[in-house]
Amino acid sequence: MNPIQLFDADSSTYTYVLFDPHTRAALIIDPVDEQLERDLAALREYGLKLVWALETHAHADHITSAAKLAELTGCQTAAPQGCGIGTASVQLQHGAALRFGGQTLQALHTPGHTAGSMSFLWQSPDAAHVFTGDSLLINGCGRTDFQSGSAKDLYHSITQVLFALPDATTVWPGHDYQGRSHSSIGREKANNARLAGKTEAEFVALMDALNLPKPRRIDEAVPANLKSGIRHDADGAWLLQPRPAQGVHQGSYAGDVTPQLAWQWVQSGQALLVDVRTDAEREWVGSVPGAQALPWKTWPGMVPNPAFDEGLRQAGAAGKKLLLLCRSGVRSIAGAKRATELGLQAYNILEGFEGDLDASAQRGHSGGWRYHGLPWRQS
Repeated sequence: MNPIQLFDADSSTYTYVLFDPHTRAALIIDPVDEQLERDLAALREYGLKLVWALETHAHADHITSAAKLAELTGCQTAAPQGCGIGTASVQLQHGAALRFGGQTLQALHTPGHTAGSMSFLWQSPDAAHVFTGDSLLINGCGRTDFQSGSAKDLYHSITQVLFALPDATTVWPGHDYQGRSHSSIGREKANNARLAGKTEAEFVALMDALNLPKPRRIDEAVPANLKSGIRHDADGAWLLQPRPAQGVHQGSYAGDVTPQLAWQWVQSGQALLVDVRTDAEREWVGSVPGAQALPWKTWPGMVPNPAFDEGLRQAGAAGKKLLLLCRSGVRSIAGAKRATELGLQAYNILEGFEGDLDASAQRGHSGGWRYHGLPWRQS
C-alpha cells in the first residue's frame, strides 16, 4: 500500500495521493497550483473520489491548489491549526485523524520549519508511512530561519516525534533536490547529515550558520497559501465570476458560469441545475446527482419538447437561479434564452457535460463537467 508520488520540477515539491482501494476515497497532500490538471488526471486515471486536500504547512516556494481542488471536486480542505490558513475548512491539531474510506491519516505536530508544521502518519497492518513535509528531508531537514521557524523546535520534532516511530516507517519528504523518492526512519536516524549523532546545541548552531537565500516565490506564495491558494488576480478569480453573454447572445440571458462556479452555487442552495440533454444522453454518458432533467428536445426524431416551458416555470418557482447544462453548450444557451423570455434568471454552464471536440474529434478530454471531476454518476 504505497502512495501515488507526484513531482513538481520547478519547486522540487512532492505531492502525494493516498486512497482506499475498496471505496476509492482519496486525499492529496501538498498539491501544487501549476500541477492542477496533472492531479485531476491522476484522480481520473485511478477512479478516485477526492475527499481531502491537506497541507503540511504554509509553503513559501509554491502556491497550493487546495481551494481550486475543493471547487472542482467538492473535497474538504485541512491545514495545521498553527499555520494561520483560515480558509481551510478543518484546522488540525496534534493527533487528529482524517478518514478516507476505510483508511485513517493521523496528524503529528512537528513545528520548527514553521510554527504550525505537521507530518502525517498512515498505517496499515503491514506497513507505516510518514509524510514529513519540510520537517524531515532525505539526509536533511527544512530551514528554520523564517515563518516563525525554530531550530530548537525542529530538533525536538524530529528526534522526539518522528524518530520515535518504528525504524521501518517509510519517510516520504515534501521535497528532494537530488532525485531521491523516499527513505526510512531508521536510515535517517543513522545517517542524516544534519541530525545523526548531533546534540541539540550542535544542530542549532549548524542551522543558524546556513545563511540561505530568501525563497524565490515567498512574497507571492505565502499570502496566497494562507488563503488555500486563492489569489486576487485573474488566475485565481476567473473560476468564481459569472460572465456576461457574449456576441450575438449579448443580453439574451443572465450570463455564463464555469462548471466550478455552477457547482458552488448548487451546493450553497443559490441555484438549481437543469439538465437539458435527452434521457438517452443522461443514461449513456452520465448525469449530475440532484439535477432537474428537462430535455430541450426528445426522442424519437429530436423534436422540441412541448413540456419545456412548463418545466422551466416549475424549476424557477422557488426563485433560484437556473443553471442550464447540455453536452457542450449549444442547447443550454438556447434553454437559458428561453428561460429569460419567461422572466427567469438563467445561466449557461460553459463547456457542458462533455466539453468540446478535441483534435481527434473526441469529447471529454479537454473540458466539461465530468472532465473537471465534479460529481456525476452513470446508470
